[in-house]
Amino acid sequence: MVAPLPGLAGDRRDDPLVNLLAGIVGAAHVLTAPDDLAPYLVDWRGRYRGAARCVVRPGSTAEVATVVRTCVEAGVAIVPQGGNTSLCGAATPDGSGSAVIVALGRLNRVVAVDPQNDTISVEAGCTLAAVQAAARAAGRLFPLSLAAEGSCQIGGNLSTNAGGVQVLRYGNTRDLTLGLEVVLPDGQVWDGMRGLRKDNTGYDLKHLFIGAEGTLGIITGAVLKLFPLPGTQTTCWLDVGSPAAAVDLLNQAKSAFDARLTAFELVSGPALWLVLRHIPGSVTPTPGGQWHILAEFSDAAPEDVEAWLAGCVEAGTVSDGVVARSQAQAQKLWALRENISEAQKIEGISIKHDIAVPVSRIPDFLSRADAALMAAFPGIRVVAFGHVGDGNLHYNLSKPDAQDNAAFVALQPAVNRIVHDAVDALGGSISAEHGIGQLKRDELLRYKSPVEIALMQTLKQALDRGGLMNPGKLL
Repeated sequence: MVAPLPGLAGDRRDDPLVNLLAGIVGAAHVLTAPDDLAPYLVDWRGRYRGAARCVVRPGSTAEVATVVRTCVEAGVAIVPQGGNTSLCGAATPDGSGSAVIVALGRLNRVVAVDPQNDTISVEAGCTLAAVQAAARAAGRLFPLSLAAEGSCQIGGNLSTNAGGVQVLRYGNTRDLTLGLEVVLPDGQVWDGMRGLRKDNTGYDLKHLFIGAEGTLGIITGAVLKLFPLPGTQTTCWLDVGSPAAAVDLLNQAKSAFDARLTAFELVSGPALWLVLRHIPGSVTPTPGGQWHILAEFSDAAPEDVEAWLAGCVEAGTVSDGVVARSQAQAQKLWALRENISEAQKIEGISIKHDIAVPVSRIPDFLSRADAALMAAFPGIRVVAFGHVGDGNLHYNLSKPDAQDNAAFVALQPAVNRIVHDAVDALGGSISAEHGIGQLKRDELLRYKSPVEIALMQTLKQALDRGGLMNPGKLL
């Protein structure tokens, strides 16, 4: 057995395990120098930093499998990593320096597009944008859409069951997946790359790995659902008086347009203000308002959307709004929503929450959590935004002054308790689309039942007996 080495000091060409891995993937694809390792050791938010024995960049499923077997035989932990856009530290190793990071970016081939079956088969290292483009080139739509789509990878999207802005119409990543290929923790390969919408032959094994954050195996390929490209899209920015008014408007839009309503995003005044402050070229579409809706209608006649909106304005449901007259205008409206996280990152650290409650309880959650936090932490700034169409809100908290904020962030456990207790009381979830990772691992014990925790631990032990697959994440 090759003994783990602590820390990151020096070049590791004399490490027997590193040499074995280099023999599998080629020396150029095993990174050991500190400068080469650095981008892989910190999460996107800069909150989690770790260390690693090396980074291995396999170029095929067979190489991934051999790398896993080699690490398992050496008793060395494995941290799978895609685009490294995790918001909860799910792809960041711990500080021991003993783990091997398996980066999947070289598995970036689009294997096949089957327009008649409405499927696309891809390797896990494909960026989301590349999958979208390949589908579009075939006259089809892959509807998963995230702000990080240019850099996040499909394997990571699957491992966190990513959501995005069109869950309202198309579902989350789990709903968009028909088949998977997975390297198991013992190095075996499960080939489940089937493009079937009906397969009633026992346990649907793919669902074990979707949302498992790399703790049960490494996803190396997927068969994903495609849809017809929309003939038209109408995008509009609307001002509403409150979250309750937003939920009412959502249900009116669903009644009027059904599946042609493809996105319905809520943006608070403070969230918009941060974008206007930090993102060059951002311009507010309407002169005022504390709550805004970004709505998208697909394959609905633009004149029908405008007539419906005119009725909403006349009824007082909508106080103001604009309709994009071109693709460029629509992109500017979407940029206001998609740049909120980047603007917050520029503004400074905040305490972030990715929660879900029943759509009908969104106003209750916001009023309960806001009031409790204001009482406990006077002067707190609440930045709320997200996918009101499916009940998923990003609820982020900070103090306006940087000096006050540093002390406030140290109080995160107390802040989390207020927010997550409010979510739990309303039958919600403390993680809607970002996963658990390191950030919410301990919180999970409070809000999952003992039966659920025991079942997850049983699955983990059954598949990963050595506990070497992305240790310290989720469980």
